[in-house]
Amino acid sequence: MTWLPRYHLRHFVATSFWFVPALAMVAAVPAMRLVLWLDTRTQWHWFGFSVEGAQAILSGLSSSMLTFIVFAVSGLLLAVQIASGQLTPRIISLVFARPMLRISVGVFVFAYAFTLAALGRIETVRVPELLVTVAVLLTLVSIAVFFWFVQQLGTGLRPVFILQSLWDTACGVVDRVYPDLLNAGGAAAAVAVGLVGNGTPQIILHVGASGTFLAFGQRELVALARSAGCVLELIPQVGDFVAHGDPLFRVHPGTARVNERALYHCVAFGHERTLEQDPAFAFRIMVDIASRALSPAVNDPTTAVLAIDQIHRLLAYLGQRDLDTGPMRDAHGQVRLVYATPNWEDFVTLAVSEIRSFGVGSIQIPRRLSAMLEHLLEVLPASRAPAVRRELSLLERAVDRQYVEDEDRERARHPDRQGLGGSAASATRTSD
Repeated sequence: MTWLPRYHLRHFVATSFWFVPALAMVAAVPAMRLVLWLDTRTQWHWFGFSVEGAQAILSGLSSSMLTFIVFAVSGLLLAVQIASGQLTPRIISLVFARPMLRISVGVFVFAYAFTLAALGRIETVRVPELLVTVAVLLTLVSIAVFFWFVQQLGTGLRPVFILQSLWDTACGVVDRVYPDLLNAGGAAAAVAVGLVGNGTPQIILHVGASGTFLAFGQRELVALARSAGCVLELIPQVGDFVAHGDPLFRVHPGTARVNERALYHCVAFGHERTLEQDPAFAFRIMVDIASRALSPAVNDPTTAVLAIDQIHRLLAYLGQRDLDTGPMRDAHGQVRLVYATPNWEDFVTLAVSEIRSFGVGSIQIPRRLSAMLEHLLEVLPASRAPAVRRELSLLERAVDRQYVEDEDRERARHPDRQGLGGSAASATRTSD
């Protein structure tokens, strides 16, 4: 199996909402058979169910479990639509991929399928009491899970929970894409630039359907380049929209013979961006949440401050990483793959510029942005300072243009971790 089918399979298992309930439904039948076999071997007898009583119990349980399933899925759809309207549509796929929701519905489906299968095993000769008891216990467990599901659904779609979940996911993405700390390496990128700049390269175009560039197999591309004796340059950046016929690879030197079909099986495209190899997408979602909260139709600057809290943490974490990924080398140290990733200036611009533009008129936002930028200047290496100082200067000029009164201007320029209401000392407090 090549990299592309493995990627699609892994992505499907990790994000598909219906996969776990479908697996639970399939697993219910062998589970029922196992319990029935144990009942036959042990001749378990405790409650003394009659045939009519067992049938009535299982019929009622199966009906109630079907109601649980319908209510849970309907409530989930309604809650996701409301949350996406208040925050951003980008969270829809993230919510449906949450293990808690998929497992909860999977428990309901398992209990329903088990009870329905058990109902068909009630015989007039002997009632399999262990089977009926297990069905009752599964229903009781489902009731407890149902209440937990309702609580998680009601509280788990709050802005602060969504933003914290994004932070957790984004940290893992940063670790995968930028595994080295800032003081590690750095000379390899210059070597790569010299290698890919020699001669006229061969251009390989994207021949599939147009879509967003989601991910690529690094080791597989390195192996292909090594077998062809060339250097592969991946032209689009993860997160870019690539149309049919757009340049996809440059092959150095241009005379190298590389298996183009194999190259196409090392890159994945889809309808929208994902977080798997795209840490900038986490910033994009957070900024979208803040921007919508700052729109005149919503006017919720406190939610925007919550978004800036997590942007602050993520910038502080990202700023300690070596964002120059450099070239990928084979086992013999030869450069085989070069690809682009966002640099520090790109991340800072993405994280700050739109929020500053939309939120400068709300006094909480410039105060919270000032606290964030000044703290980043304190905790990050000096090489990160120019981009941060540039955003701080832009913020100060935006405040000067926005506020006419001197008191309001000074108040808006004062750093505050809470946006409005925190003490001056909060601006120098270390972030998590």
